[in-house]
Amino acid sequence: MQRLSNNFRPKFTDEECMTIYLFGIAEGVFELKAIYNFINNYWPGWFRLPSYQKFNKRVNMLAGAFQTLCALLISERSIDPNVTSHVLDSLPIMVAGEKRAGSAKAAKGLCDKGYCASKRMYYYGVKLHALGQKRYETLPQATMVRITPASENDLTVAKEWLDCVQNLEVFADKIYADKAWSEELALRNVRVYTPVKKKKGQEFLEAADELFSQAVSRARQAIESFFNWIHQKTHIQFASKVRSVDGLISFIFARLASLAFFYW
Repeated sequence: MQRLSNNFRPKFTDEECMTIYLFGIAEGVFELKAIYNFINNYWPGWFRLPSYQKFNKRVNMLAGAFQTLCALLISERSIDPNVTSHVLDSLPIMVAGEKRAGSAKAAKGLCDKGYCASKRMYYYGVKLHALGQKRYETLPQATMVRITPASENDLTVAKEWLDCVQNLEVFADKIYADKAWSEELALRNVRVYTPVKKKKGQEFLEAADELFSQAVSRARQAIESFFNWIHQKTHIQFASKVRSVDGLISFIFARLASLAFFYW
């Protein structure tokens, strides 16, 4: 990160700060203070650690750097140009649970109140959106990720991402179903497959619609497994210790960058 001051090259460098945070996450230590203590206890001679308060401030200051690093690591991963099948979904990242969803103010400006249909609960936080290329018998390869306030409609993000693409098939949840949009995408040979919604008053789907919905659900299972894997490795869904926008950005993209560097 560029600094326009006399302290443009501090003794505790940005590279050291980012390395410590990424390594701590990779080692299964997820809270910022726990990462600081972990390094201070086991590798004190490797880094010129400042106080915890200064370390915390530096991590927040480097939010844009973590975001850029994550984008660079994702862009370096090889995408098979012959594979047109993709999966699309979002993951809730909770800064406050249902009890405090209406009163929480942490990271205000990025977070707000939203509803998680899979957990059937309201929460305060953001959504992590991901579009991934399907791969045989393994997790999808992330091609695009984005965070939005929790109240942001998933369909809005999908429309922006697929605005100019051609020759693609995407498997997604019912929230992405939109007839007018699907007709527009068809002109560019883009197909978004979603489970069939029941009509008003309809109790059961017809046999053909039920089979189609099951096939789409099996195809999009890959993105659900991808999100579950991310959470198991990084505990990304629970950001209750975060207080600022920069802190939340660092929290999310440091975790994604750690996975991209050590596992993807």
